[in-house]
Amino acid sequence: MSDVRHVLVLPDRDAAEEVAGELTDRFGVAEEPQLVRDALAGEDDAEDVQWLVVVEDPSARLDASALDAFAAEYEGWLEAP
Repeated sequence: MSDVRHVLVLPDRDAAEEVAGELTDRFGVAEEPQLVRDALAGEDDAEDVQWLVVVEDPSARLDASALDAFAAEYEGWLEAP
């Protein structure tokens, strides 16, 4: 079975940090999620940046629709694989 990686896209760093912290409590994520700054292509404005929360899911046990709904609480979404 191949490792599954979920990528949650969030509107700003604060939301991304909150989501990363909540993932352990809500979903029992064992590995620390990785936060990645994602400047939108062609945008020079530093404010126009999304943050990605990368969650490793080696046993493929996380529910994608639940993760998407969770990200939506922070005005984000789950990136389609």
